[in-house]
Formats: sequence, C-alpha cells, structure tokens
Amino acid sequence: MTNLANALLDRAAKSGDRPGLILDQLTLTFGQLGGLTRMAAGRLQAAGIEPGDRVALILPNIPAYPVLFNAVLAAGGVVVPLNPLLKHFELEYYFADSGAKIAFVWKDFAPEAELAAETTGTNVVVCGPLGPDDPGPEAPALAEAVARDDDDLAVILYTSGTTGKPKGAMLTHRNLYENARMSANDIIHISDSDVVMGCLPLFHVFGLTCGLNAAVIAGAALTLVPRFDPAKALEVIERDKVTIFEGVPTMYAALLQHPAGETTDTSSLRTCVSGGSAMPVEIMRAFEEKFGCAILEGYGLSETSPVAAFNMLHLERKPGTIGVCVPGCEMRLVDLDGKDTPPGEVGEIAIRGTYLMKGYWNKPEATKEAIPDGWFRTGDLATLDDEGYYTIVDRKKDMIIRGGLNVYPREVEEVLYEHPDVVEAAVVGIPDPMMGEEIGAAIALRPGATATLDEIQTFVKERLAAYKYPRHLWRLDELPKGPTGKILRREVKPPA
Repeated sequence: MTNLANALLDRAAKSGDRPGLILDQLTLTFGQLGGLTRMAAGRLQAAGIEPGDRVALILPNIPAYPVLFNAVLAAGGVVVPLNPLLKHFELEYYFADSGAKIAFVWKDFAPEAELAAETTGTNVVVCGPLGPDDPGPEAPALAEAVARDDDDLAVILYTSGTTGKPKGAMLTHRNLYENARMSANDIIHISDSDVVMGCLPLFHVFGLTCGLNAAVIAGAALTLVPRFDPAKALEVIERDKVTIFEGVPTMYAALLQHPAGETTDTSSLRTCVSGGSAMPVEIMRAFEEKFGCAILEGYGLSETSPVAAFNMLHLERKPGTIGVCVPGCEMRLVDLDGKDTPPGEVGEIAIRGTYLMKGYWNKPEATKEAIPDGWFRTGDLATLDDEGYYTIVDRKKDMIIRGGLNVYPREVEEVLYEHPDVVEAAVVGIPDPMMGEEIGAAIALRPGATATLDEIQTFVKERLAAYKYPRHLWRLDELPKGPTGKILRREVKPPA
C-alpha cells in the first residue's frame, strides 16, 4: 500500500459495476467514483498541486467529498478536512496553520472561506454535489496514483482541544489505511453486500475511517446523509436497506425517541457501532430492545486514526465498557509518572502502535508533551478489568474535585440517564468557595416530560454517594453539541 487513494482506485478496477455511493436518488458505482477521482486528480496536478501540498475540504456529506479526498491523495497531496460550519476567522487560522493552497468549499459556505482566504492567499474553489462548479481547464485523467511511502503524510486532522488553538494531528497513509482495514475486517465485519450508513460527517475521523474508507476497502455501498436528522435517517435505513449504522450516542437517543421509529422498517440492520463519546447504558439497552440490533461501543481519537479499543462481535460484549484493545494497537494505564497503575485503579490511557499519528503539525513541543516516551497520553481516565476490558471514567481535565474527593462526571451522567424523562445530560464542575468545586448538571427532557428538577435531583441523590449528586441542576431544550452530535461538556455553563 503506497497511497491510500489506491484503495478506491483498486476497488474501481475490481468492482466497477457495484454501487459504491448513494445520495437519495443518485447512485454512483465504484467505477464511476474511480473515474471522477482520476479526472479530479489530473486537474489538481495541472493546477500545480505537488506531493506534500495541503488542500482543504470544506464540504458536507456529498459525493464530491470522497471524490476530492481521494483525488488529492492520488495527486500526492495532503487533505485538511474542515467543518463546513466554521466562521471566517476560524478558517483563517486553519488555512494559515496548514498552509493550504486550495480549499474546496460547498457553495453555501463559500463567503466565509473567501473572507478567510483574503489574508492567507488560499485558492477557494466552489463545489456542487459532484465536484467543482468550474472544474478548470481540461487535463488528462491521472493514470495512476502518485507513489507515496507508508509514513508519508495523508491527512492533517485538527483536534478541537479544550485549551489553546486546535492542533493538527498528522496521519499517514499507513495510519489511515490500516485502521480502516482493521475496522472493516476485525470489528464491524463489513462485506461487499453491506450498505453502510454515512450520517457521520466525513470531515470527522470516525466517519472518514469507519464509514468511507472502511466501506471502500470492503467494497460496501455508503449511503450519505448530509446532515443528521432522525426522521431522514430512519427513511434512509428503510429505503436503502442499511445493514450497518454508525453513530454517536446522541444519534441513537434521537432515533430511539423519534415516533417514526415505531413504523419504519429497520429489520435490515445487522450491526450498530457507537463511538465519539460514552454511550449511556440505558440508551444502549433501550435501543437494542426496540430495534433488535446490537450496538458495539468503541473508543478512539483523532491522534489514533481513530479506533483503539472496541467491543468485538466474536467476544463477550460488556455494556458500559469500550471493549478491548484492537489488533495493531497497544494500550495501558499509567500514572502521572508514566508508570503502570495497579490493577483496578484509575489511570490515564496511553497508546502506541500502527495507528498513532506522526505528531502535531508544526508543534514539536506539543508532540513531545503528548508522546513523551513513545506512548501517546490521551487524557482519558479509565479502569481495566482482568479480562482486558477498559471502562472510561472520564477526561482527566473534566474530573471534578469536590472537597478533596474526585467525582467523575460520567458516573453522575449515567445515573441521570437512568431517569425515564432525561434524554441528554452533561455534568460539570462549578467553582465553589467552600468545596473548591460543586457538581452541576444540565439536562434536556423528553417531550411531554412531567418530572421536576427537584424530583430528578432526588432520583440521583438516592443512587449516589452524598458528595457526588448535583447540587445545581438546570434544564436546557438541547445541550450544545459538536459536528458529530457529541455533547460538548466544555460549553455547558450554569445559568447566570
């Protein structure tokens, strides 16, 4: 494997007549995807893109995304995936930091990108569903992908981070190919007869690796949903006979709550995959009971391409855990000094192996801090049982210290989700002059809920130690979320 784009180009040669991509009434075969990719790659070379040059993609889940993603790689370039909802001052940072020569942008988002490009000199190219509105001068289609070494840079994926400016995780051709291959073969067991749901954004590493790249490697069709909506998702599952659904916990909660779930035919579903954040056990149980489809929960990060641990189909599934370390990856729990934590104790997850990034783009100090000894410090706190299953306790930076006692927000959130009226919950620390920090919780309730905040607080108080239950509880219509639907705990603030 010398270039990740060869996964698509080889698939086009082997399975040219098979459906590769679906978007509502449009179906593209792998052969058509391969042809569009070769044409786009040829034009990129004619436009002056050379090996190592960075090209930003600011697109929703439309066919242009996989075409241009693979075209940039085939031409030897480096893809910089960016959220289409970013504002111009944010895009200016990403353009400048990455040195992006070109940005392919969905037409609705072009004004923000063009404002950003005024200071960076990035060439903004407006795109429609299949590619650039103006493809530029004719150029020969690329005959074969530019040869790249396994360790050459393929993608710069910016991580949101909790402090400071986002950092660009440098992922190689080998990182991404091997993680997608392992995900398809060892975890999800995707075959060429499967239809994979593509509602995770492709600019996010979960959707990119486990959705797009894994489907291409397996020869499965990927059906795209440009913006997640539970009614639309249920419609697509029935229409395209989706067999594999991949999502974050809030997507599962939305499908579970939507009334269309009572009448939609979802019998084609075989496997569901959850990642991005911890899956509340109550939501998992209720979803599996309603839809008759097991959810495999796993764990990963942008820096690990992303998959690092998973509940496997051939092993015992342990709800509430992130499963076991996947093939090609090593995981351990360490203390502040980098030493292994004693069995049963909480430690920080450290990772090394095939999928670990080269480092952070142009940030050697940050790279050294994150990978001081060959092991990447994730910032996630977990426990490990005697069968090798990891259970996330919380983010190291999210841990609340109340009166000298550690409180892990996830533990409190799990209890909140047990209440039948709670559909979303986020627990945060609130500065307190006496205790140092107090426990606060923002919740969203299901439509028609009758429970009061006092009743929900009592519910939690009866189930947790006295120092853990939330002293401050408030209701929101909806909790703040990131592009994948992951609840952003850092943006949850108590009411003034």
